Amino acid sequence: MNHLEPAPGEPHPGEPAPTGLDPDPRNWADIFTVTVDTVPVNCIRPIDTDRPTWGVYKDGHHTYTDYLGTLHARTDSDGLWHVQNTQERHTTLADAIRTLRRPPSWQAERERVVDWARAILNDTELLLVNVQTTGLRQPWAVQIGALDHQGRILLNETINPHSSIDPRASALHGITTHRVVSAPTFADLLPQLTNLVTGKRCLAYNVAFDKEVFRRELLRHHRREAPVRRWLAASRWEDAMRPCAVAAGLWSAKYGTYQRQRMGGCYDAVRNCRILLDHVRRLAQ
Repeated sequence: MNHLEPAPGEPHPGEPAPTGLDPDPRNWADIFTVTVDTVPVNCIRPIDTDRPTWGVYKDGHHTYTDYLGTLHARTDSDGLWHVQNTQERHTTLADAIRTLRRPPSWQAERERVVDWARAILNDTELLLVNVQTTGLRQPWAVQIGALDHQGRILLNETINPHSSIDPRASALHGITTHRVVSAPTFADLLPQLTNLVTGKRCLAYNVAFDKEVFRRELLRHHRREAPVRRWLAASRWEDAMRPCAVAAGLWSAKYGTYQRQRMGGCYDAVRNCRILLDHVRRLAQ
């Protein structure tokens, strides 16, 4: 199953816009309060505009220091929320407000993400990894995909997990118990997989999920922790989730962190690797 599900205690990407407002911003009041990530802000329409435009202020006395920025609802053009001071566009008022809440360190953090992405793409030892599983609870692998830094497919295997596959997972990735009957097991692929990952910089989105799947598979095979630890330690495992969240810069006031992003992925291991590689390429630009 796709591993891009939100973890407990983290902001959920793609949240709907705040409720209680008319769907058409042109019908909104000149002054109103809206709550985003449990923290309210006050929206005040400037007196010199007739457009659906509001200055956004922290919930306070509307002083200069409370001012966060100005947003324009472009209902007459692209239908997006335009952030005046950054020239960004967002589909929801909530995400536009999250950009205004970024900490002062964001620009420097984003520049470090660009450097990170360029280093990733220049690393000949890079291996992009994605795992599809029997489900989200105590998962076993049903598909493993891997690409190198140039996007060449190094592994694309369906796996017999010797376990039932959650029908909800099958409905997403299309891998059923019947389909994997004659597929190799994880143990069958282990020599090839070991040669592939040893010494590599293994990049994944939510790498903790992928590593846990490998750990469970390795423990089932070896029945001892020591060889499992050695196998995992033979590679460098790196998570793309944080850099992608920083680059988007949607700050969750509730959680005090950048809201993690969906990659627009699917439920195929190799295609997810390619989507992640394409995203890293965009970050590097």
